[in-house]
Amino acid sequence: MNLKNKLKITGTIGLCLLLMSCAENDVSTAEMTKECLVADMVLHNTKIYTANDAQWTAEATAVLGDKIIFVGSNADASKYMCGDAQVMDMTGKYVYAGFTDSHQHVEGVGQRPKTLSLFGIETLKATVDAIKTFAARVPANEWVQGRGWIEREWTDEKRFLTRHDVDSFTADKPLFMPRADGVSALVNSKALALAGITKDYPDPLGGKFERDADGTPNGYILATAMNIFRGLIPPKTREYKKDSLVQGMYENAKVGWTNTQDAGMPYVNVEIIKEIHAEGNMSTRIYAAANVKEAGIILERGREITADNMFDLRGIKVYIDGTLGSRGAALLENYADADHNGFMNRTTKEALDPILRAALRQGIQVETHVIGDRAVRTLLDWYEEAFNAVPKSEWAIAEPRWRLEHAQIIPPQDQVRLVSLGILVSMQPSHGIGDLNFAPDRLGPDRLAHAYPWQQLIDRGLIILGGSDAPVEQGDPRIEFYAAVTRKRLDGTSAQGWHPELAVKRETALKMFTIWPAYGAFQERIRGSVEVGKYADFTILDRDWLTVPEADILTSEKQSFIMTHSRIKLIILVLQPAK
Repeated sequence: MNLKNKLKITGTIGLCLLLMSCAENDVSTAEMTKECLVADMVLHNTKIYTANDAQWTAEATAVLGDKIIFVGSNADASKYMCGDAQVMDMTGKYVYAGFTDSHQHVEGVGQRPKTLSLFGIETLKATVDAIKTFAARVPANEWVQGRGWIEREWTDEKRFLTRHDVDSFTADKPLFMPRADGVSALVNSKALALAGITKDYPDPLGGKFERDADGTPNGYILATAMNIFRGLIPPKTREYKKDSLVQGMYENAKVGWTNTQDAGMPYVNVEIIKEIHAEGNMSTRIYAAANVKEAGIILERGREITADNMFDLRGIKVYIDGTLGSRGAALLENYADADHNGFMNRTTKEALDPILRAALRQGIQVETHVIGDRAVRTLLDWYEEAFNAVPKSEWAIAEPRWRLEHAQIIPPQDQVRLVSLGILVSMQPSHGIGDLNFAPDRLGPDRLAHAYPWQQLIDRGLIILGGSDAPVEQGDPRIEFYAAVTRKRLDGTSAQGWHPELAVKRETALKMFTIWPAYGAFQERIRGSVEVGKYADFTILDRDWLTVPEADILTSEKQSFIMTHSRIKLIILVLQPAK
């Protein structure tokens, strides 16, 4: 069957480029007399960054079915450029091993276009105005919901929102609006009343109500306090969730991710993803971890994986502390700008320890949200205690590859422990360039020396799994790669205490979004690099990210993503410059 009949095309620009490529299928009679090796697709006349140290670049690659069968020179690729092969001249484009976002939340990415998005608003006043306009369309007694406000980006007032900002126009409807980090939120007085929260209501374990001078909660809530309000909001329908998951995968695919690692997927979503897969509507691969609240299910049912490796559920996502921006990250010493050191116990040791031991015995990966240095050190203690408590003869796999998610402040002595314990770190470069706007105030100069310590970890021989944490951040690989290699704001500026020496080389950054996340998901033998026998997942750009000026990374305008899995999907899109 000719591959032209199997192409699924999205976007009018993609159609135009595809038709131009199809014209190359007219292979001359002389060429047909040469040896013809069977292939479905050949990409040639390009520079391929393979993420394979043994063959870092190539000019051409050939694909048969969903696997790579050749990587090499244009001349050697000619033997595949015959028969029914789809031959694509990639002149002016650059091919990369398919990019992986090692930490994000697919459903949240899909929900973002459906709700009030406060991302990118430049002032507190404009943010409140946007909430007011949106709330006016919400019927009385229904919840006003949105996400994405971030005080660190405002140019007028850099403070947290409170109920006093929104009560005047939401008196008859409850409001719940998470900050961009997703670990703190704004609620209004109506929501506090529905929850029965008064000034005498104590802070929950692992959470906090910020309060006015008289002790009355002011509407800014942190961590486990958010669960009280989530329990009051009517659950989303299954149809809504399915649509959000499909939309989230599409949003990821169109910016160039070929695989995403979902950090904390509820089991209802696991079943929906399997349904979407059966319908043939997955536009990216997903490696997932179940939420720790449902750890019992995965420990009973075990790993779940589709035959084509489009979906793989193998982990448990745990939560320990909050975030640095909200002053919820657990620090060893007090914040430099507050008289406390954050909080722990979003998950307690008593609850987690039996889960850790069972996970070792069943080969389930554990990935844990830790941001502050106290959370990092405490979790490493817990991991080590579990390793010592379970004899290695009882471990299901010799290398559990347990992970720290975020791990933004890591003292040198704990960096050494990461090496000795074999723990992986999943980090988001965009957090670094965003948080560094306020991290000097939160941490002071001494702790900044080992905050977002990317190059320090590389120097110790560790690998970093690069991700975005979308929808907390924008979720654009251009921003993540740029942040990793520059450690600068998107406008090219930086500030005192940003430690530019902790940025990484471009070759390192490429591995952070390709082969290293594959290793972090036990998938390095089947994907993550352009090598014969691996899945044919490619991200294709109009810029050479390893050589162009830094700013040009962000202004890549044409970006195409090709992934093959049982049928070839081609998506070529025009992107706006990253903001």
